[in-house]
Amino acid sequence: MDGQYLPISEAKVSVLDWGFLHSDATYDTVHVWNGHFFRLNLHLDRFFRGVERLRMKLPFARSEIELILKNCVALSGHKSAYVEMICTRGTSPTFSRDPRQAENRFIAFAVPFGSVATKEQLERGLHIAISDTVRIPPESIDPSIKNYHWLDLVKGLFDAYEYGAETALIVDINGNVAEGPGFNVFLAKNKQLKTPAHSVLPGITRQTVFDLCAEVGLSAIAADVSRDELKDADEVFITSTAGGIMPVTRIDNTSIANGQVGRVTRQLMDLYWKKHADPAWSTPVLYP
Repeated sequence: MDGQYLPISEAKVSVLDWGFLHSDATYDTVHVWNGHFFRLNLHLDRFFRGVERLRMKLPFARSEIELILKNCVALSGHKSAYVEMICTRGTSPTFSRDPRQAENRFIAFAVPFGSVATKEQLERGLHIAISDTVRIPPESIDPSIKNYHWLDLVKGLFDAYEYGAETALIVDINGNVAEGPGFNVFLAKNKQLKTPAHSVLPGITRQTVFDLCAEVGLSAIAADVSRDELKDADEVFITSTAGGIMPVTRIDNTSIANGQVGRVTRQLMDLYWKKHADPAWSTPVLYP
């Protein structure tokens, strides 16, 4: 923060920062596994696109931010970490409401790696409920810019908990499945994969699934996905930097196929983690 490395317990953001007051910020998260960043360049690409489209200005060049992220991890000592980079609108010296007068702020941190799904859930598959909550439409907030507008996702989570499920999916304005809090969803039917195309963040792990499918000869497309189509799938899984590829075996009160983690899902999960050792997909951290 402000060019200084410090323990995360000492990090503070001004209550006047528009990132706090108005959720006027963009961010990205990348994970470190066995001392290596996974697909760091893709995360940096998306972060810089978001900053540009929100008309913000970073105080550091891309190479400097990459070094800052590496330093955060190295100083933390974490060999497996969840690493976040943030640009907030910041504050205006004159308390103006003109966003052009705000001094943008860059923040980065590294914390121990965490997953959307527990080890037990990864073995048996997650139980997800589909909420009637409508995702903020792209006409209002561009979902390709990673943001903190999560009230729709949080409402979906409470709906899912009340239903007895473990996490949630919410829908787009047309009633089709969109995404969950911090993850995309895929279905497999007759060995063809499909993921929602509308009102979703194009996740890096989502893109990784497309890349892995191309390697092993599986077909994968982005298109509308209805609730019934998702429940009638042979397999369902979710994707996130926080956990990778994670199986789903129950949606609402419907078991997916035989209620077991499917072969395609396991194949992609195994290949995903093997790719973490591929130098073309990873960037080493130099620890002191």
